[in-house]
Amino acid sequence: MAIKVIKAGMLTTVQDFGRFGFQKSGMVVGGAMDALALQLGNMMLGNAENEAGLECTMMGPTIYFEKGQLIAITGGNLSPSINNQPVPMWKPIYISKGSTLSFGHPKSGCRSYICFCGGLDVPTVLQSKSTYLHGKIGGWHGRPLEKGDKMSSHRVDTRQETARWYIGPTVYPDLSSRTIRVTKGPHLEFFEGTGIVDFLSSPFLIKNESDRMGLRLDGAALRLKQPTAILSSAVTFGTIQVPSADQAIILMADRPTSGGYPIIGQVATVDLPLLAQIKPQESIHFEFLTLDEAQQLLADRQLQLNRLRQSIVLKYEQSI
Repeated sequence: MAIKVIKAGMLTTVQDFGRFGFQKSGMVVGGAMDALALQLGNMMLGNAENEAGLECTMMGPTIYFEKGQLIAITGGNLSPSINNQPVPMWKPIYISKGSTLSFGHPKSGCRSYICFCGGLDVPTVLQSKSTYLHGKIGGWHGRPLEKGDKMSSHRVDTRQETARWYIGPTVYPDLSSRTIRVTKGPHLEFFEGTGIVDFLSSPFLIKNESDRMGLRLDGAALRLKQPTAILSSAVTFGTIQVPSADQAIILMADRPTSGGYPIIGQVATVDLPLLAQIKPQESIHFEFLTLDEAQQLLADRQLQLNRLRQSIVLKYEQSI
């Protein structure tokens, strides 16, 4: 075994990009809430970019390393430390045998990702290693990590030093931002004009009842012009539904496969990592953009990722 859980943290689960191709059978996609952070961590280690890592929420775990291991920590800054000494994020870090990784108070965001060189050795269920908590499948026995759990990585890297390079901030969103860009939903015209104005001009609080399935919002009432029957339709990560209580819910990683509530908007894919890092009791604002603008932003990010990927390959080639 490579690692042992000393403290589990608030919610620590194994996550990759999720289960695709099974929604027609009612299986949710799931996967990392902040897939970009997980992707970047795997890129730094030379892993497959959808390799599973640990998603740590709010209060991170304490992990003992029984073997030396190369890791990367990305996403929100939950004050990571090794043997009680602060450790840098966004770069490959070598953890020596007998060391302990722990976390403190969140400084930015609410989810950190620990990626391991070679990935975690856990079973694949329906083509994914992700933990689906409600279904009790995937990850580590279908549940969050607990004290005493032991896991191993597929390989122990022979590079026994922390990298001198790191990923700069340009490719990852500014976690201090509270503006979430959205495209218009298919049922926008069903809402009262004042509700649409409030949707764009009013702050919305992330409620404590939020989880991996969805973020419940508290803010201006988003009322329909008249009672309207909505046929159930497919939903996706970032779909903003408005149930009968007139308060919006943003569907997240563990969302259902379909929904029958009016959809007022859809969060742009490029802003999903930011949304996943916003804590309960923090407020957000919405801003409309066109579908073309959302696609261009995503294309620009992909260009950044392509350049970063090439740069990392060169870094490793130079170290050989």
